Amino acid sequence: MNTVLTPSPGLGSARRSGRALPRIRKALLYIFLILVVLSMIVPLLWMISASLKSEAEIFGFPIQWIPSKFYWSNYVEVWTKVPFLTYYLNTLKIAGITTVLQVFTCSMAAYAFAKVRFPERDKLFLLYLATMMIPYQVMMIPQFLLMKELGLVNNHWALILLGAFSPFGVFLFRQFYMTIPEELSEAARIDGLNEFGIYLRIILPLTRPAIASLIIFTFMHSWNDFLGPLIYLNSDSLFTLQLGMQHFQTEYSTEYGPLMAAAVSAIVPTIIVYFLAQDHFIEGISAGAVKG
Repeated sequence: MNTVLTPSPGLGSARRSGRALPRIRKALLYIFLILVVLSMIVPLLWMISASLKSEAEIFGFPIQWIPSKFYWSNYVEVWTKVPFLTYYLNTLKIAGITTVLQVFTCSMAAYAFAKVRFPERDKLFLLYLATMMIPYQVMMIPQFLLMKELGLVNNHWALILLGAFSPFGVFLFRQFYMTIPEELSEAARIDGLNEFGIYLRIILPLTRPAIASLIIFTFMHSWNDFLGPLIYLNSDSLFTLQLGMQHFQTEYSTEYGPLMAAAVSAIVPTIIVYFLAQDHFIEGISAGAVKG
């Protein structure tokens, strides 16, 4: 006599719940990511919308995302009421030179820590990384006194020199260099290249992702820096964008329309730099996370 085995109803429901659980987790993850994205995009959209509104409409409730009348005069006022172009060029000069110098210094220092063997190399690298834990407020006064002794107060070079070195950049490059096979360097040494030649001709061309990542981080930090220019710059002709926008905030009132227009104008270069380097950005972050 043949016995027919029938599946238990409880077993089928357990299988269905087991298949549904990953879907629920994925849905919750997507909802969380969407909320995070909205928390970043909504303030940007509000800023763009406010830059085209009158003062009375900016803080109206409920929010009118599309202005009833576009006040392009806010942008005209930004570029005519204050020397905004001067602030723009000053910021571009500081951010551009700082970025170039930091890529050069960090890539060379990282090459020494990753590819050149010398006594206590790893301990020195850890000591260098430990400086990342020191708050800027602790170094602020000694750095200012040093720049004062060098005669660089109220000079762009104070900001450029202080931003030309970065432990984070050295760490990023070193971790990327550790993923490059040592055989390439050894073969170059056999062919007669010195260490600088190996760095310049062999290693550096392979580090475009790390270079792109550091360019984005350095440029954005230098472009948006407010505390550094506030400490070292006194003349209005030397001000950066972050200081120049203070002209729209007085003791008694704030011109929110022009201020938002200035903020929108100020973020354009950082967006351009990111889009130019975005192809290598994620790859560079992943490479920098590899354990060396």
